Amino acid sequence: MTETLLATELTPVVLQMSPAIEMTEEQFFAFCQQNRDYRIDRTATGEITIMSPTGSETGNRNWKLIQQLANWTDKDGTGIGFDSSAGFTLPNGAIKSSDAAWVKLDKWNRLTPEQQQKFAPICPDFVVELRSHSDKLPPLKEKLQEYLDNGLSLGWLIDRKNRQVYIYRPNTAVECLDNPPTLSGESVLPGLVLDLSSIW
Repeated sequence: MTETLLATELTPVVLQMSPAIEMTEEQFFAFCQQNRDYRIDRTATGEITIMSPTGSETGNRNWKLIQQLANWTDKDGTGIGFDSSAGFTLPNGAIKSSDAAWVKLDKWNRLTPEQQQKFAPICPDFVVELRSHSDKLPPLKEKLQEYLDNGLSLGWLIDRKNRQVYIYRPNTAVECLDNPPTLSGESVLPGLVLDLSSIW
């Protein structure tokens, strides 16, 4: 009963808004601020996806993930990192957030302070999605592909349920790794080696 309830709570709710309700970027930002307990994305066509908070176990694994990324980011100094509460406005108009994201510092610094305070109008250079046991895989794959189509340099979809990692790179077929012990940041995050032992 508890597992069934948890799976239901983590199923996204998709709201068809247009043409009945049109929200400007300012209004959507205010809507998200008023509903901070939820993770809210908006598609390029105006659909709003609402996700409840993750389960405690997934939250812990995401903490371990961000901890490693933050340590590397502080040491490397060439970019800025973000947690799952940060939203970005992609070139296609969609507003997305991921479990973790990273943006090159020079790219971030080209934004105005006002742009940085809201849903920054840039595509991150790197994102990670961490699949919980109740998440459906196809929507997560579509999300990573949308990031890639909008300028992403490297993306990881970590599927804890099947112990697989899907790696997204520009102009390259998606690579699937079975139960890898580590992940490399490659040329996008040079020197980063993510230890997956605390994330599986």
